Amino acid sequence: MLRGVGRRYGLRGPWVLRGLDLDLPAHTLVRIEGANGVGKSTLLRLLAGIDAPTEGRITGRPRTAYVPERFPAALPFTAAGYLTHLGRVHGLPAAEAAARGQEWLARFGAAGYARTPLAELSKGTSQKVAVAQALLAGPDLLVLDEAWTGLDTEARGALDRAVAERAADGATVVFVDHDPGRLAGAVGLAYRLEDRTLTPVPASPGDDGPRVRIEATGRPSAALPPELPGAPAVERDAGNPAAIRLTTSAAYSDPLLHALLTARPPWHITGLSQLPAPVPASVPAAAPAVAAVDMAPRPAAPGAGPTGTTDAAPETVSRPARPARPVRSPGRRTAAATRYQAALLARSQRWLAPLLLYAAFLGIGVRAGQPLLDSLGYAAAALLPVAAWLVRLCVTQEPPAARAVTAAAVGPSRAHCASLLTGLGYALALGGAGTGTVLLMSAPVSTDHTVAVPLLPAALAGLLAAGCSALLGGAVGALCARPVLRRHGWSLAATVSAALLALVTDGSPAKAAVTDLVTGSLTGTVRLPLLPAAGAAVVAVAVAALTARLAALRE
Repeated sequence: MLRGVGRRYGLRGPWVLRGLDLDLPAHTLVRIEGANGVGKSTLLRLLAGIDAPTEGRITGRPRTAYVPERFPAALPFTAAGYLTHLGRVHGLPAAEAAARGQEWLARFGAAGYARTPLAELSKGTSQKVAVAQALLAGPDLLVLDEAWTGLDTEARGALDRAVAERAADGATVVFVDHDPGRLAGAVGLAYRLEDRTLTPVPASPGDDGPRVRIEATGRPSAALPPELPGAPAVERDAGNPAAIRLTTSAAYSDPLLHALLTARPPWHITGLSQLPAPVPASVPAAAPAVAAVDMAPRPAAPGAGPTGTTDAAPETVSRPARPARPVRSPGRRTAAATRYQAALLARSQRWLAPLLLYAAFLGIGVRAGQPLLDSLGYAAAALLPVAAWLVRLCVTQEPPAARAVTAAAVGPSRAHCASLLTGLGYALALGGAGTGTVLLMSAPVSTDHTVAVPLLPAALAGLLAAGCSALLGGAVGALCARPVLRRHGWSLAATVSAALLALVTDGSPAKAAVTDLVTGSLTGTVRLPLLPAAGAAVVAVAVAALTARLAALRE
């Protein structure tokens, strides 16, 4: 539900949308029309939860999936690997996500590309992957921004049927498409976006698109399942109560067949044909009409049973099994998003440059036999700019369209937090490795080599100092990247400057932790930097909360 929703970019930018009031019910296909540049994509991003409204409220958003107009291929995964990761982000178990991904690739004719890297796929096949990630978890709200663009004819038909199935299963589907005949006869609501607001327009009438007639038999006087997909016109044979004909839009043929075949007791399909010409609807689409008309007996098909049904009828529908109900726990879905971000960083090898930089710092400043606490302080100080770099890499590593897909699945704030956690995790791992290296190489003595330094307390102090630098460096990286700073040049310069200031400014937790180690080395006394570590944790949490909120507002 949208109430008084408006959206503009920048504090003083022009309004793109203003004063929108809209209710989107379940079991509904909703078409958004409008000229290029009027804000259709902005509206879809608001509905998908990728962006937040500048004014007004959006409430009641269910589990959501989003398909952008152009899906990027610049991701270091295979098609199947990406779908598995996104299925887990949507809340599916890993095995279920992998199986569902394979099924949807097969349905869109892309099963042969499951093990192909995304970077090697054509635009059309990449778009099939984008559509598959949105459908594999059975979302309750499906948002499609010209998702048919780039698909071949068969894949477009498959997407038409899949969209109708989602609506038949109770979902809300909102779409924009340049083809005015897209899903003609199946759309329940249609709106035109102009002058920053929405105007209801008549949905395409049911006779605008191709129609399908389904003939079925069941038990005498058997009741049809309630709320049949597509609200078909129903005709009963006055002479044979077990036989019916149903006429509906072609977009709803597969969902309608599925409903009949899975009813209890099931209906047996005896005929399926596309009508040669549009058949005018004689009743409102809100409720199926039931008419008693004569139906001429038809010969049974070869292999038919006693009621004239064929044994192969249940194979008419090719539809992936309904997925297991996705996990709703925000923590588990955030963890899945973090695993996805970690895999993205690992496979892209963008971690290599920060690793080499940290190794260079250690190679220059740490020598065998040097005082332990001095070396631990140097290693902790060197980690801060490296942590800032890692977090900045993780926040910016996804292409914008892929980031929008992730944000719709798990929410922009959680997606941003997953990026921060990934960068911080890598930084902490580097800090632990650096501390271990120093412990192996350095001498556990004071600066003048006269006082022995206890090894275990020194190791703990070194780990706390490294953690302090990683946390503060992560905060610097988060503040110097999107959504706070978007320009690459400004972001890079700000990261370097802020990292240096965090090391030399009085009151900085990182400086305090490093200073404790260096001054302790003069006397051989180990001081645990507990207070600086606590301060760094508070700063990191505050920055993460701030930037996550900004990510939701200005993704």
